[in-house]
Amino acid sequence: MSVPDSPPDSLGESPRRPALTPRELEILRLWLRSETKVVAATDLGISLGTINTHLIRIRAKYAAVGRPVTDKTGLLIRALQDGLVSLSEL
Repeated sequence: MSVPDSPPDSLGESPRRPALTPRELEILRLWLRSETKVVAATDLGISLGTINTHLIRIRAKYAAVGRPVTDKTGLLIRALQDGLVSLSEL
């Protein structure tokens, strides 16, 4: 799946986007649409631990490119900025 270029930031530079795997993108999108991690895990047929592991890796990848996030709201903002999700999907 192709991800569109990020919109430029206020300095005219594009923010760096982490290289998320297709599975990480799938889990991120479903979790952002779900009420809880438990619901996302159930919908995907995986354990809560697996959801947590993927989210830890996603956060680490954002931190590695200088765009750290610590919570669901932060990940939602990054996903919107990077065109990984749209408001109409949520």
